[in-house]
Amino acid sequence: MKPEVSLAELPLRPELVGEEPYGAPQLDVPVRLNVNENPYPPSAAVRAEMAEAVSAHLLNRYPDREATALRSALAGYLGHGLDASRIWAANGSNEVMTHLLQAFGGPGRTVLSFTPTYSMYPEYARNTHTAYVTVPRLPDFSLDAATVLAAIREHQPSVVVITTPNNPTGTTTPLAVIEEVLAGTEAIVVVDEAYQEFAHRPERTALTLLDRFGNLVVSRTMSKAFALAGGRVGYLAAAPAIVDACRIVRLPYHLSAQTQAVALVALAHAPELLAQVDELRATRDQMLTRLPQLGVEVIDSDANFCLFGPFADRHDVWQRLLDRGVLVRETGPTGWLRVSAGTPGETERFYTALAEVMEEIR
Repeated sequence: MKPEVSLAELPLRPELVGEEPYGAPQLDVPVRLNVNENPYPPSAAVRAEMAEAVSAHLLNRYPDREATALRSALAGYLGHGLDASRIWAANGSNEVMTHLLQAFGGPGRTVLSFTPTYSMYPEYARNTHTAYVTVPRLPDFSLDAATVLAAIREHQPSVVVITTPNNPTGTTTPLAVIEEVLAGTEAIVVVDEAYQEFAHRPERTALTLLDRFGNLVVSRTMSKAFALAGGRVGYLAAAPAIVDACRIVRLPYHLSAQTQAVALVALAHAPELLAQVDELRATRDQMLTRLPQLGVEVIDSDANFCLFGPFADRHDVWQRLLDRGVLVRETGPTGWLRVSAGTPGETERFYTALAEVMEEIR
């Protein structure tokens, strides 16, 4: 093969031909509200403690491949009587979901989700040779048990994913719905609670159902509420057998010593790091009021973002906002945009920019 070869000339897997790498635009603009990051970084004191914890690990030695201390700390944070045997941690919730589909998906198996929802799910399925099937949510982007159970009967999935609060709509699925679904299927039901800390009632979590259903997995992340997006730590809570299944498919030493050290410091300072969640929740609630005043519809949200629109040409609106130094996300239903809750200054700049854009396109 010649030294300079194009992607098209490589023996790529057929299902990857023509695919593009996943990712939101990473642009250096004054206001970045496109990837649902927490805009408030850990304090200087916490960062210093993280740096000290990282430096204490010798890079010539492998990390704890079971991440036992981290899993114990995550269990303590979640509560509900959990211990390390019922927690699994990985490089972001992305790797958590990949482990689950490596273990319970694969050739001849199906994962079911409900659209619109997180745009990485089909990529997890593709990369694990799992068939990906979707069923539309109700018109208000909610889910009821009848919709989910009918889809399970039709498609016979081995894995069902229910995202609550849902990305990109911010809508929640009531616990009663999740409970009815779990009672009606033997499939692995993954409840993706990446944004649960931002919910109006965060205590209404599927974690409360773990003791009753062995097929339940609750997925979480430290990227959002803990302001640790750069740390890449996701985790799940489930029956010990499901954790053991993830241990089978994980790569050796998949979670670096440095990642584990940083996450342990973050969990030790959970009250401080989570103190900004109330402010971000208030910013989200303000968006739900302010956006209609600017002439757009907004979907009621329990996350740290809002879906707003619809626009005849959402890319044009996205570009006009970007021209004013404000980056939001083109995702979800046709015609809609998603904006993350930012600092007060960032959010006001977004309101000002959107008001100008709406005046232009009227």
